Amino acid sequence: MDSLIFIVFVGATAGFTAGLLGLGGGLVMVPALAYVFDKQFSGAPVMHMAVATSLAAIVPTAAASTWAHHRRGAVLWGDVTRLGPAIAVGVAAGVSIAGQLTTPMLIRGFAIYALVVALQVGFELRPVARPGADMQPLPRVDPAGIAIGLLSAMIGIGGGTLTTPYLLWRRRPIRNTVATSAACGLPIAAVGCAGYIIAGWNGSGLPPWSSGYVYWPALLALIIATTATAPLGARYAHRLPEKALKRAFAALLAVIGIKMLL
Repeated sequence: MDSLIFIVFVGATAGFTAGLLGLGGGLVMVPALAYVFDKQFSGAPVMHMAVATSLAAIVPTAAASTWAHHRRGAVLWGDVTRLGPAIAVGVAAGVSIAGQLTTPMLIRGFAIYALVVALQVGFELRPVARPGADMQPLPRVDPAGIAIGLLSAMIGIGGGTLTTPYLLWRRRPIRNTVATSAACGLPIAAVGCAGYIIAGWNGSGLPPWSSGYVYWPALLALIIATTATAPLGARYAHRLPEKALKRAFAALLAVIGIKMLL
């Protein structure tokens, strides 16, 4: 029961952060889930379970976010159709590679990525779309989508910290970039979730109430919490000091990354 309460708190934090800053869902959920699973299930593949459950929890929030952006006409569906198939291929490859890696390897990989994102967010290191610049067309099958899907599936994130800078580099307006990035998060989460269910279907050491690597009690707790707090975060997005909040989030990610490395 204490573990589920903690997971609800983590989900609430992830949902609020995602609504407030447009990032942080998987980056918050994965290390917390890995910690809880390690304490609760001896001998279980805790990092695989954490990544898979995080991706599964992102599916409904990504769907809701995509629909909200679509209603405002902000999603560039042409970009989604070009990135989407490549992302799906990358996700499938990422799940396959992750299945061959040990928990310590996945932990180190996540820790390094968390430190990189901490630098990116803390120092606002991302391309800026120049006013009046022409949007660069994406390739029909975009290799960047494969890279985004592969890394996102191995880390357990919706890919916003990868897709957003890439689309800005391709000179998309920030409003369309955020919306299109959210839409691209849906195939990442859905294909990744399905892949981890299949990959872990006959896995050893998995607890009851698991479908492959997805652990349902934690998943349901996360979905309830994130869907409740994401709109609240969005409501406060223009009321709280964004720069200070981003730096605090970056510092938290840095602490998480260093702790996981050690």
